Amino acid sequence: MAVENVAIQTGDGVCRTRVATPDGEGSWPAVILYMDAGGIRPALVDMAERLTKGGYVVLLPDLFYRYGPYEPFVPAEVFKGDFRAILGPLMATTDNVKAARDTEALLAYLETRHDVAGSSVGAVGFCMGGGMALTAAGTYPDRFAAVASFHGGNLATDEPTSPHRLAPKLKAEIYIAAAEKDGSYPPEMAERLEAALSEANVRFKAETYPAAHGWMMPDFPVHDHDEAERGWTAMLALFDATLHHGA
Repeated sequence: MAVENVAIQTGDGVCRTRVATPDGEGSWPAVILYMDAGGIRPALVDMAERLTKGGYVVLLPDLFYRYGPYEPFVPAEVFKGDFRAILGPLMATTDNVKAARDTEALLAYLETRHDVAGSSVGAVGFCMGGGMALTAAGTYPDRFAAVASFHGGNLATDEPTSPHRLAPKLKAEIYIAAAEKDGSYPPEMAERLEAALSEANVRFKAETYPAAHGWMMPDFPVHDHDEAERGWTAMLALFDATLHHGA
Protein backbone atom coordinates (compact mmCIF):
# COMPACT_ATOMS: atom_id res chain seq x y z
CA MET A 1 0.00 0.00 0.00
CA ALA A 2 1.26 3.46 -0.93
CA VAL A 3 0.18 6.62 0.88
CA GLU A 4 0.70 10.18 -0.28
CA ASN A 5 -0.46 13.62 0.82
CA VAL A 6 -1.76 15.90 -1.91
CA ALA A 7 -3.09 19.45 -1.99
CA ILE A 8 -6.35 19.73 -3.96
CA GLN A 9 -7.48 23.20 -4.99
CA THR A 10 -11.16 23.87 -4.31
CA GLY A 11 -13.24 26.97 -4.76
CA ASP A 12 -12.51 27.96 -1.16
CA GLY A 13 -8.85 27.07 -0.77
CA VAL A 14 -6.55 24.08 -0.63
CA CYS A 15 -7.95 20.83 0.74
CA ARG A 16 -5.24 18.64 2.22
CA THR A 17 -6.02 15.09 1.18
CA ARG A 18 -4.45 11.74 1.98
CA VAL A 19 -4.50 9.26 -0.88
CA ALA A 20 -3.95 5.56 -0.26
CA THR A 21 -3.52 3.05 -3.06
CA PRO A 22 -3.30 -0.75 -3.01
CA ASP A 23 -0.05 -2.60 -3.52
CA GLY A 24 0.97 -3.70 -6.99
CA GLU A 25 0.51 -2.44 -10.51
CA GLY A 26 -2.86 -1.74 -12.04
CA SER A 27 -5.90 0.40 -11.48
CA TRP A 28 -8.63 0.24 -8.88
CA PRO A 29 -12.03 1.82 -8.19
CA ALA A 30 -11.96 4.91 -5.99
CA VAL A 31 -13.75 5.62 -2.73
CA ILE A 32 -14.01 8.98 -0.98
CA LEU A 33 -14.08 8.80 2.82
CA TYR A 34 -16.00 11.68 4.42
CA MET A 35 -14.68 12.23 7.93
CA ASP A 36 -16.49 12.62 11.21
CA ALA A 37 -16.36 15.73 13.43
CA GLY A 38 -13.20 14.46 15.10
CA GLY A 39 -11.18 15.53 12.08
CA ILE A 40 -8.16 13.88 10.53
CA ARG A 41 -6.31 11.76 13.08
CA PRO A 42 -4.50 8.40 13.23
CA ALA A 43 -7.65 6.31 13.73
CA LEU A 44 -9.34 7.80 10.67
CA VAL A 45 -6.19 7.34 8.61
CA ASP A 46 -6.11 3.69 9.68
CA MET A 47 -9.71 3.28 8.52
CA ALA A 48 -8.86 4.72 5.11
CA GLU A 49 -5.90 2.39 4.80
CA ARG A 50 -8.01 -0.61 5.80
CA LEU A 51 -10.44 0.26 3.02
CA THR A 52 -7.52 0.42 0.60
CA LYS A 53 -6.68 -3.18 1.42
CA GLY A 54 -10.08 -4.09 -0.03
CA GLY A 55 -8.82 -3.01 -3.44
CA TYR A 56 -9.67 0.68 -3.63
CA VAL A 57 -7.91 3.97 -4.15
CA VAL A 58 -9.08 5.93 -1.12
CA LEU A 59 -9.28 9.70 -0.77
CA LEU A 60 -9.42 11.08 2.76
CA PRO A 61 -9.92 14.86 2.45
CA ASP A 62 -9.53 17.17 5.42
CA LEU A 63 -12.83 18.98 5.16
CA PHE A 64 -11.81 21.33 7.97
CA TYR A 65 -9.26 22.98 5.67
CA ARG A 66 -11.20 26.26 5.76
CA TYR A 67 -10.45 26.46 9.49
CA GLY A 68 -6.71 26.19 9.01
CA PRO A 69 -4.12 23.91 10.63
CA TYR A 70 -5.10 22.01 13.79
CA GLU A 71 -3.52 19.32 15.89
CA PRO A 72 -5.11 15.84 15.78
CA PHE A 73 -7.78 15.41 18.44
CA VAL A 74 -7.96 12.51 20.88
CA PRO A 75 -11.70 11.76 21.13
CA ALA A 76 -11.45 10.16 24.57
CA GLU A 77 -10.03 13.44 25.89
CA VAL A 78 -12.38 15.67 23.88
CA PHE A 79 -15.48 13.87 25.18
CA LYS A 80 -14.41 14.40 28.77
CA GLY A 81 -15.20 18.09 28.42
CA ASP A 82 -17.44 20.28 26.31
CA PHE A 83 -16.77 18.67 22.95
CA ARG A 84 -19.04 21.15 21.17
CA ALA A 85 -16.88 24.03 22.38
CA ILE A 86 -13.79 22.25 21.12
CA LEU A 87 -15.03 20.91 17.80
CA GLY A 88 -17.76 23.45 17.11
CA PRO A 89 -15.49 26.11 15.55
CA LEU A 90 -14.12 23.54 13.09
CA MET A 91 -17.54 22.09 12.28
CA ALA A 92 -18.85 25.58 11.59
CA THR A 93 -16.48 25.88 8.62
CA THR A 94 -18.17 23.13 6.63
CA ASP A 95 -21.56 21.54 5.95
CA ASN A 96 -23.24 19.24 3.45
CA VAL A 97 -23.33 21.82 0.68
CA LYS A 98 -19.72 22.93 1.14
CA ALA A 99 -18.59 19.31 1.22
CA ALA A 100 -20.47 18.68 -2.02
CA ARG A 101 -18.71 21.66 -3.60
CA ASP A 102 -15.40 20.25 -2.42
CA THR A 103 -16.34 16.94 -3.99
CA GLU A 104 -16.29 18.52 -7.43
CA ALA A 105 -12.57 19.15 -6.98
CA LEU A 106 -12.01 15.68 -5.52
CA LEU A 107 -13.67 14.05 -8.51
CA ALA A 108 -11.64 16.19 -10.89
CA TYR A 109 -8.47 15.11 -9.10
CA LEU A 110 -9.41 11.44 -9.45
CA GLU A 111 -9.71 11.94 -13.20
CA THR A 112 -6.03 12.87 -13.32
CA ARG A 113 -4.88 9.59 -11.77
CA HIS A 114 -3.98 6.70 -14.04
CA ASP A 115 -4.43 4.20 -11.20
CA VAL A 116 -8.16 4.88 -10.83
CA ALA A 117 -10.43 2.50 -12.73
CA GLY A 118 -13.61 3.85 -14.29
CA SER A 119 -15.48 7.06 -13.58
CA SER A 120 -17.89 5.68 -10.98
CA VAL A 121 -16.77 6.06 -7.38
CA GLY A 122 -17.98 5.08 -3.96
CA ALA A 123 -18.40 7.13 -0.80
CA VAL A 124 -18.51 6.32 2.88
CA GLY A 125 -19.24 8.81 5.61
CA PHE A 126 -19.16 8.60 9.40
CA CYS A 127 -21.23 10.81 11.71
CA MET A 128 -21.38 14.22 9.98
CA GLY A 129 -19.72 12.58 6.98
CA GLY A 130 -22.78 10.43 6.40
CA GLY A 131 -24.86 13.41 5.33
CA MET A 132 -21.96 14.77 3.31
CA ALA A 133 -21.58 11.52 1.40
CA LEU A 134 -25.28 11.36 0.57
CA THR A 135 -25.32 15.01 -0.48
CA ALA A 136 -22.30 14.54 -2.72
CA ALA A 137 -23.94 11.55 -4.40
CA GLY A 138 -27.13 13.52 -4.95
CA THR A 139 -25.19 16.47 -6.34
CA TYR A 140 -23.12 14.36 -8.76
CA PRO A 141 -25.42 11.40 -9.37
CA ASP A 142 -23.63 10.23 -12.51
CA ARG A 143 -20.36 9.79 -10.62
CA PHE A 144 -21.38 7.83 -7.52
CA ALA A 145 -22.25 4.16 -7.71
CA ALA A 146 -22.50 3.45 -3.99
CA VAL A 147 -22.76 5.32 -0.69
CA ALA A 148 -22.54 4.02 2.88
CA SER A 149 -23.51 6.16 5.86
CA PHE A 150 -22.55 4.99 9.35
CA HIS A 151 -24.20 6.68 12.32
CA GLY A 152 -24.89 9.70 10.15
CA GLY A 153 -26.96 12.40 11.83
CA ASN A 154 -29.61 14.84 10.60
CA LEU A 155 -30.20 12.90 7.40
CA ALA A 156 -33.86 13.93 7.10
CA THR A 157 -34.77 17.27 8.63
CA ASP A 158 -36.76 20.36 7.70
CA GLU A 159 -33.60 22.17 6.65
CA PRO A 160 -33.26 22.95 2.92
CA THR A 161 -29.87 21.21 2.91
CA SER A 162 -31.22 17.96 4.36
CA PRO A 163 -29.81 14.98 2.42
CA HIS A 164 -33.20 13.29 2.06
CA ARG A 165 -34.32 16.07 -0.29
CA LEU A 166 -31.84 14.80 -2.88
CA ALA A 167 -33.34 11.30 -2.98
CA PRO A 168 -34.97 11.84 -6.42
CA LYS A 169 -31.52 12.59 -7.89
CA LEU A 170 -29.68 9.62 -6.41
CA LYS A 171 -28.48 6.90 -8.77
CA ALA A 172 -26.14 5.22 -6.30
CA GLU A 173 -26.97 2.18 -4.21
CA ILE A 174 -27.28 3.30 -0.59
CA TYR A 175 -26.51 1.64 2.74
CA ILE A 176 -27.71 3.38 5.90
CA ALA A 177 -26.33 2.05 9.18
CA ALA A 178 -28.00 3.63 12.19
CA ALA A 179 -27.34 3.27 15.91
CA GLU A 180 -29.96 2.30 18.46
CA LYS A 181 -28.76 5.08 20.72
CA ASP A 182 -28.52 8.18 18.55
CA GLY A 183 -30.24 11.47 19.27
CA SER A 184 -29.07 12.85 15.94
CA TYR A 185 -30.93 10.15 14.02
CA PRO A 186 -34.05 9.03 15.92
CA PRO A 187 -36.46 6.41 14.54
CA GLU A 188 -38.87 8.99 13.13
CA MET A 189 -36.05 10.56 11.13
CA ALA A 190 -35.02 7.15 9.85
CA GLU A 191 -38.59 6.57 8.70
CA ARG A 192 -38.59 9.92 6.89
CA LEU A 193 -35.34 9.16 5.07
CA GLU A 194 -36.37 5.66 4.12
CA ALA A 195 -39.73 6.91 2.86
CA ALA A 196 -37.96 9.46 0.66
CA LEU A 197 -35.61 6.84 -0.73
CA SER A 198 -38.45 4.39 -1.37
CA GLU A 199 -40.59 7.02 -3.10
CA ALA A 200 -37.65 7.88 -5.37
CA ASN A 201 -37.04 4.18 -6.16
CA VAL A 202 -33.51 4.34 -4.79
CA ARG A 203 -31.84 1.00 -4.19
CA PHE A 204 -31.05 1.01 -0.50
CA LYS A 205 -30.70 -1.03 2.64
CA ALA A 206 -31.14 0.38 6.11
CA GLU A 207 -30.08 -1.38 9.30
CA THR A 208 -30.07 -0.40 12.95
CA TYR A 209 -27.11 -1.64 14.95
CA PRO A 210 -27.38 -2.44 18.69
CA ALA A 211 -24.76 0.18 19.45
CA ALA A 212 -24.29 3.85 20.26
CA HIS A 213 -23.61 6.77 17.91
CA GLY A 214 -19.99 6.55 16.81
CA TRP A 215 -19.60 2.79 17.28
CA MET A 216 -17.55 2.42 14.10
CA MET A 217 -14.77 4.75 15.21
CA PRO A 218 -11.95 2.75 16.84
CA ASP A 219 -10.79 5.67 19.01
CA PHE A 220 -14.25 6.54 20.37
CA PRO A 221 -15.16 5.48 23.93
CA VAL A 222 -18.36 3.89 22.50
CA HIS A 223 -16.50 1.82 19.90
CA ASP A 224 -18.04 -1.63 19.55
CA HIS A 225 -15.57 -4.02 17.93
CA ASP A 226 -18.04 -6.74 16.95
CA GLU A 227 -20.62 -4.35 15.52
CA ALA A 228 -17.87 -2.40 13.75
CA GLU A 229 -16.68 -5.58 12.06
CA ARG A 230 -20.24 -6.20 10.96
CA GLY A 231 -20.28 -2.68 9.52
CA TRP A 232 -17.03 -3.23 7.65
CA THR A 233 -18.40 -6.44 6.15
CA ALA A 234 -21.51 -4.62 4.91
CA MET A 235 -19.47 -1.70 3.55
CA LEU A 236 -17.05 -3.86 1.61
CA ALA A 237 -19.86 -6.02 0.26
CA LEU A 238 -21.59 -2.90 -1.09
CA PHE A 239 -18.47 -1.57 -2.76
CA ASP A 240 -17.44 -4.95 -4.11
CA ALA A 241 -20.85 -5.43 -5.72
CA THR A 242 -21.12 -1.95 -7.23
CA LEU A 243 -17.58 -0.79 -7.94
CA HIS A 244 -15.48 -3.84 -8.78
CA HIS A 245 -18.36 -5.21 -10.83
CA GLY A 246 -18.45 -2.07 -12.94
CA ALA A 247 -14.71 -1.48 -13.06
